Amino acid sequence: MQIVEERVSSLEETLERFILHVDRSFERQERFAKEMRDDRKKAEERQERFAKEMREDRKKAEERQEKSAKEMCEDRKKAEERQEKSVKEMCEDRKKAEERQEKSAKEMKDFKDEMREARIKAFKLWGDAANRMGTLAEDIVAPSIREIGEKYFKLKDEDDFMVRRFKRKKADKSKRREFDVICVYEEAVILVEVKSTPRMQYIDDFIKALKEFDEYFAEYRGRKLIPIFASLYLPDEVIDYLTKNKIYAMATREDMMDLMNFEKVS
Repeated sequence: MQIVEERVSSLEETLERFILHVDRSFERQERFAKEMRDDRKKAEERQERFAKEMREDRKKAEERQEKSAKEMCEDRKKAEERQEKSVKEMCEDRKKAEERQEKSAKEMKDFKDEMREARIKAFKLWGDAANRMGTLAEDIVAPSIREIGEKYFKLKDEDDFMVRRFKRKKADKSKRREFDVICVYEEAVILVEVKSTPRMQYIDDFIKALKEFDEYFAEYRGRKLIPIFASLYLPDEVIDYLTKNKIYAMATREDMMDLMNFEKVS
């Protein structure tokens, strides 16, 4: 009986320990489940907080992006306005510059026209005065011959230049004549007859003088002789007569002495 009691007592102890162990297991399991619930809750809270922060950050980013886009649009608009203003100012400045240039060109043209008219008037007065005083050859014609020689006949660096040259004919010392202007080059001689009043008889006399030129200046024989008949003003019929006889007609052209029939004679 004692043995049975001992076994019953041992069984009770074992059962008691088992129940205690089960209770503790339940407690641990319940505590673990609670901890799991707490952790899941915390995780959900963290996730919700993270999602909220994400939404806030995204909202802020969208706001910053919208603000940046707005600022970019405003900056672009301002840049376009500045560019448009700059282009407009450039166009206005260019227009003003063109107007100033046009005005300056007009003023310069007017000035040149006035100066040209003044030169023409002065040259005419000077020519008329020289013509009256009998110094047409010295004062008006002779200073133009070098330019005529270079411009029309490509002659430069004359060997001799004579104005109002009196010369006796070597074959007949009793014959003596005056040559108004003689310009001597290595390959040619320009001979100019100057008359204050052009007449056909004077041209005929000049033609005879051309034929006798070698008899007065044998040293220039073989050089090309370029004849010029000069006067301040030459009528068309005189120019035509000179052209017919292969003589260059020299008269006033604005503010200078020039050849009137170069192309026809050449």
